[in-house]
Amino acid sequence: MIKVEAAQKAFGGTTVLEGVDLTVQPGEVVSILGASGSGKSTLIRCINGLEKLDAGRITVDDFDVSKPKELAEARKRSGTVFQLFNLYPHMTALQNVTLAPIEVLKRPRAEAEDEGRALLASVGLADRADAYPAQLSGGQRQRVGICRALAMQPRYLLLDEITSALDPEMTAEVLSILAKLAKQGTTMLFVTHEIEFARGISDRIVFLDKGRLVVDLPAEQFFAGDGGRTNPRVAQFLSKMRPN
Repeated sequence: MIKVEAAQKAFGGTTVLEGVDLTVQPGEVVSILGASGSGKSTLIRCINGLEKLDAGRITVDDFDVSKPKELAEARKRSGTVFQLFNLYPHMTALQNVTLAPIEVLKRPRAEAEDEGRALLASVGLADRADAYPAQLSGGQRQRVGICRALAMQPRYLLLDEITSALDPEMTAEVLSILAKLAKQGTTMLFVTHEIEFARGISDRIVFLDKGRLVVDLPAEQFFAGDGGRTNPRVAQFLSKMRPN
């Protein structure tokens, strides 16, 4: 499981995470909600080791991400999809998907490419394997990013606002892929502003406010009148995101 214990992080004089505790069990889909600047993306970046905590501890399957050797093992167990795709522009879709399995997991190239093509086909990109990122739409690039993460056969997917740079049609494309993964039992920690989507696929909703985790509830209870909405900050947030 992913376990965050008393996580503290500040940039300059600004506290971004303040004593966050969170556990994600295998098979769970957990969505992180909150206003911009609440610490959502920073939490994801700390889990995958792109940022270091100032205090506290994060483990992925008991591997401490603050320790370089253990971080390498943790990263083999978790795949991250970023909001701005982060694909290598000089590599084709297939090369982006197969790079890590070949270089990190030392998979035979032919085997990695067969699996990479199968992944691309599963998200409707079988005919775009040899296309470069500049030749793909935003939705297609994000789907390649998801395939790249899945190619490492991770136990956990970390998804950071992956639809924020997409138009509504492309957003729908990507969300349909995530819904399919959720039904297959893929473990996901999902930072999003897509409220209705989070409501539909999540087992739990956690809400961050100014770096603090203020609500952690089953999804159905979070959106109920006697659940998350009893927290004034959550009620205010939801009222702005969608009609009552």
